[in-house]
Amino acid sequence: MKIVIAPDSFKGSLTAIKAAQAMEKGIKKVSSNITTILVPVADGGEGTMESLVAATNGRIVPVTVKGPLLQPVQAAYGVLGDMETCVIEMANASGICLLKREELNPMNTTTFGTGQLIKQALDDGYRKFILAIGGSATNDGGAGMLQALGMNLLDSEGASIGYGGSELGRLMKIEDREFDNRILNSDFLIATDVQNPLIGIDGASNVFGPQKGATPEMVEILDANLEHWADLIEDKTGIRLHDKPGAGAAGGIGGAFQAFFPSVTKRGIDIVIEYSKLADHLAEASCVFTGEGQIDFQTACGKTPMGVAEAAKKVNLPVFALTGSIGYGIEVLYEHGITSVHSITNAPMTLQEAIENAEELLEKTAEQVMRTYLAKRTF
Repeated sequence: MKIVIAPDSFKGSLTAIKAAQAMEKGIKKVSSNITTILVPVADGGEGTMESLVAATNGRIVPVTVKGPLLQPVQAAYGVLGDMETCVIEMANASGICLLKREELNPMNTTTFGTGQLIKQALDDGYRKFILAIGGSATNDGGAGMLQALGMNLLDSEGASIGYGGSELGRLMKIEDREFDNRILNSDFLIATDVQNPLIGIDGASNVFGPQKGATPEMVEILDANLEHWADLIEDKTGIRLHDKPGAGAAGGIGGAFQAFFPSVTKRGIDIVIEYSKLADHLAEASCVFTGEGQIDFQTACGKTPMGVAEAAKKVNLPVFALTGSIGYGIEVLYEHGITSVHSITNAPMTLQEAIENAEELLEKTAEQVMRTYLAKRTF
């Protein structure tokens, strides 16, 4: 019997690889005759680079960049096994994971470090990119990234504006004469499951700003600044980002890619599934284990367990989703291929206790699910 184990990370506690290994350990306790195939995956957020590099036997290149508040950050980019494709994970340089709760403020946070990662990879000779843009701490429309790549963003006096979402309100001119011309000779595949427009009630500021520390007053300013940013981009390029699907991804950096990069966008989970060859592994499997930190109705919007379940459904495999917590609306998941959802918490406990004991809890839950699955079966 072959079992495919394809979880995302359990944020704050386990990487996707660690989660897969914990599930494997629990499953192996049931029988030594079970063959396990570990395919740690991600959906375009944290862990995407690691998953793609691991799946293709690639390598990771460390790079020191400026973080969301311009602090030094030890980041990295990945190189896939083909030694031609560079993977950049935005969260590595401009992620919410790099800041303390009290530091979150999208008026000030910048995507500059993400631009530095791209520039370093260009300097190192790469021209084929996968950009995973989940988990950002920013709402600057990608302006910081563009600044790091040579775009001059000027105020009414011809001086460069600063960094962060608040500075876009001062912008009067986009000057691209020094913008890195290697970008136009490169290919960019953008990994995201976000289809929000840049501005408005469904835009970057209103939907994602509060998660990044924005107050209602900040949201109003940020949305107005992104509208101003979009107006100037339209004047410059003829591309209207205001209501363009996906332009609001990662605080508007999705729009920057649409306007200034030769890029295409795909669901992050679909990219990871393709490069990890998950479909090949499923061909001879009996069932699939997946999971992430929380599973709820939002999981159906392209999150890892849903992408794995959709792939497994094509070959009629049962899919067991293990999670730290179960939210509302999971019933919709059953229509898309998830067989059952299981919380790994086995007693009343605090969030911190669950995080600290996630590996053991995941192992025990995987064991119990496997025992249930094998009841009255022989192999």
